Amino acid sequence: MLSMTPEMLLRAYACGIFPMANGRDDTALYWVDPQERGILPLDAFHAPRSLLKVVRQQRFEVRIDTAFATVLTLCAEPAEDRPETWINAQIITLFTQLHRMGLAHSIECWRDGVLAGGLYGLALGGAFFGESMFSRQTDASKVALCHLVAHLRRGGFSLLDTQFVTEHLSRFGTIEIPKADYQTRLALALHAQGRLDLPLTAQEVAAECRAAGGSSPP
Repeated sequence: MLSMTPEMLLRAYACGIFPMANGRDDTALYWVDPQERGILPLDAFHAPRSLLKVVRQQRFEVRIDTAFATVLTLCAEPAEDRPETWINAQIITLFTQLHRMGLAHSIECWRDGVLAGGLYGLALGGAFFGESMFSRQTDASKVALCHLVAHLRRGGFSLLDTQFVTEHLSRFGTIEIPKADYQTRLALALHAQGRLDLPLTAQEVAAECRAAGGSSPP
């Protein structure tokens, strides 16, 4: 059982480990140190052409860090395809503090003034640790992921850590690498200084996603 501070959490991520809860209502946190780590290579992102069309058409208004607390709360809620989540009250408190420190960020998709989907994660140096995403409307979280990849590529990041590989993320190019390989990539990424605040148009986001590895079939 862990009782953590934001500083402890930052040291853990920098060492390649992260905390999870067994369930949303669990009060305890446990360290996770996978032997195989999920990453989404920023030079091998596979976005369907139909999704890039949605990005270019700007069906969603995409914002960064305007509703972090709401994104975090919605990611913690169960969904039809996710009856249980690992985000408990302690993780919400810790990441809220990290957001106030300027280290945790949200990518948000809005439509008609309603938050339709998004994701959140932690940025350290040139590494971004993707934590969770949610979607209330078709393609909302996928568009958020496209914007994240584009901003990471433009902003000097070299590592997008997804922690694990899911069927959903594998469609976009997420792969599993050995722990030793991950540690090498993490060490290099932490020596860089990425930034997420570069302004990008929808056309630039789509172009970056195509350049990342080409769009996949619809």
